[in-house]
Amino acid sequence: MSQGQSDFVMIKAIEDGVNVIGLTRGSDTRFHHSEKLDKGEVMIAQFTEHTSAIKVRGKAKIITSFGETESDYKK
Repeated sequence: MSQGQSDFVMIKAIEDGVNVIGLTRGSDTRFHHSEKLDKGEVMIAQFTEHTSAIKVRGKAKIITSFGETESDYKK
């Protein structure tokens, strides 16, 4: 990852209660941040030196520079 430039991810909740979880880098992958979105809310997340992965739980639209997808979590 070049200095000063990171990938962004946009997550739009399609239903209430979508969880967005940031996971750490390093030898042990751990949760380091969590947000809960309600229907219609949008979160823009960024991969950083501390965040290597983002987990989305719940029905949401996910938009990246690579394209769009929808998560489909069954409760």
